[in-house]
Amino acid sequence: MKKMNNPFEKPAGASDYVDGLYVKDGRLINDRRDGETGIAQMSRMKHALDRNKEINKIAEGIERAEDNKNFRGFDF
Repeated sequence: MKKMNNPFEKPAGASDYVDGLYVKDGRLINDRRDGETGIAQMSRMKHALDRNKEINKIAEGIERAEDNKNFRGFDF
């Protein structure tokens, strides 16, 4: 898999950079992303959302555990 560059950053030594296509040393270079269907994009976004929810659950559990440890240390 090729490295994805910032689409707004012009590669070094490139001229005429347009939508991922540019000329370098007299050759046309295609630096665009691979094609992806809408269904594949939605699937990737759904999986990212699910991973984010799981990470947030774990982080919240850790935060609650830390709060409980700190709360138990108080004398009333």
